[in-house]
Amino acid sequence: MDPIKVDFTKKGKAGVRKPAHTGIKQVICILGALVGAAISYYFYLPPINLKSFELYIWLGMIIGIYLVLTVITSGMIMSPDYTPYAKKKAIPPVIIAGIIALVVGVCYLPSCVFFRAESYSKIISVDESKTFTGDIEEVNFKSVPILDKEAAEALAKRTLGDLSDQVSQFEVGTDFTQINYKENPFKVTTLAYGDIFKWLKNTSSGFPGYIRVNMVTQKADFVRTDEAGLGFGNIRYSTYEHFQKYLKRHVRFEYPTYLLGKATFEIDEKGYPYWFVPVEDKTVGVFGGTDVKGVLIVDAITGEITEYTVDDVKSNKELQWIDGIFSADLLVQQYNYHGKYSGGFWNYYITQTGVKVATEGSNYLAIDDDVYMYTGVTSAGQDQAIIGFVMVNMRTKEANYYAVSGAKEYSAMTSANGALQNYEYQATFPILLNISGQPTYFMSMLDDSKLVKMYAMVNVTSYQVVATGESIAECMTRYVSQLKANNIIIDVDVEQIEKDENAAQNDDTDLKVIKGTVTDIRTAVIDGDSVYYIKLDSSKAYFSVKAAEAEKVVILNTGNKVSMKADTDEGDIIAVKSFEIVK
Repeated sequence: MDPIKVDFTKKGKAGVRKPAHTGIKQVICILGALVGAAISYYFYLPPINLKSFELYIWLGMIIGIYLVLTVITSGMIMSPDYTPYAKKKAIPPVIIAGIIALVVGVCYLPSCVFFRAESYSKIISVDESKTFTGDIEEVNFKSVPILDKEAAEALAKRTLGDLSDQVSQFEVGTDFTQINYKENPFKVTTLAYGDIFKWLKNTSSGFPGYIRVNMVTQKADFVRTDEAGLGFGNIRYSTYEHFQKYLKRHVRFEYPTYLLGKATFEIDEKGYPYWFVPVEDKTVGVFGGTDVKGVLIVDAITGEITEYTVDDVKSNKELQWIDGIFSADLLVQQYNYHGKYSGGFWNYYITQTGVKVATEGSNYLAIDDDVYMYTGVTSAGQDQAIIGFVMVNMRTKEANYYAVSGAKEYSAMTSANGALQNYEYQATFPILLNISGQPTYFMSMLDDSKLVKMYAMVNVTSYQVVATGESIAECMTRYVSQLKANNIIIDVDVEQIEKDENAAQNDDTDLKVIKGTVTDIRTAVIDGDSVYYIKLDSSKAYFSVKAAEAEKVVILNTGNKVSMKADTDEGDIIAVKSFEIVK
């Protein structure tokens, strides 16, 4: 007799074969999708806001998780007989996904530039009535930044490398913020963990401080915010942290519906660290016309969050230390909308009458305790010349356009590189200066180590005028001489420029003074330089002095009294900025 065969599956309508325990498996799929939603939300951190594409991507991820679980629990992977059942169960979530896609598509149309070109052109208001010579003050080299981001980063790495107790655990963060600090241009950045193991070791205490780079004096220092330094405490909330102390997650859980821009690191006039997180909005339709409507200021040490509107930042004098809530990328994007579409959508693509677009790069200038983003402006033909430039206040979004014809920034950089081609130096992105009424590109010339070796000036309108020099004063002297040779007469006090340059380079008001009696001297040759390591009776650290920078160190003996200056007095080995034997 043949054995009795028992079929544990069920036949549904139209003969669709069902797996056993369909109710339980349905619950598993739903619970699995909910768990997946929670985990994906924790790491993806989308805003619960209908104006955010990230929200719809997250919903799509949840539907995808549900569909995968449906396929797995249906048994169709092991037996194709269950495929019709799996397809049937997949119909509702697929319909939901289709509805979401349809809604996104319908909402996108009112945000499309094709239909809303005029609205895009009005996101930023640009004043074109100003004149370069009337509105831009003549240069003061006491406040002109001579470094770019790469050079500032190289200095920051060297500074951290001099601190043996820090360099073994931390790295220099890659996001530098340009600020005005005590009326001088600085770039500041936080630290990052060296690797996952160093994070595990240090995350409970956080980061001991941050790095700031003076863009004028080329001096970088590690500022300790912990009890050994300013006494504020360790930085515990950062874009380089993880889990609950990860900055975006910390802010997102407090403000789940906000559209958040890219966070930037800043310090106030006391050196206290904060994170600025722009609160964005879509001003054209549902998805278009990104703008900033406010800012969340996050205490980097305690995590406390304070919210301000853009109007608060503009009108409140106590908030004038805030240097930027609008990013350079956003401002360039908004200006391009203005320049492209002020004459309408078809004008940009056909006649191109009056169309203006920003050039490839941008830089920063400090004016009246505010930071301005500026970029050259060229015509729609994208030729090698600018027709003007635009400057935008990064705190208030006040924008001014100045009509100046001449060379584009990268053309000026090429000219400067060519003038010093034997040295193979590379020019920084230019800063636009008013030198006795002449719009002038100013650049620092960097070697392969990103150290400033020389300077270059290129006249914007007469860009065949290219001058270089080992000092700013020398470069200026040659620049004036070349202008005169081209029948352009300007009135410049080179001696005052030299005094300003020397004053800036010798500014040591922020340095620590270290005095004591020498108890030990050691020497080493590093990269061809003789370096003396000096220990004092007043400190546990060794102070490193390069003989090339302080010749008298070679006659130093134990028992001598010395006076030195350095960025810090904390650490095992401290690089000295100035050295003197006290008699």
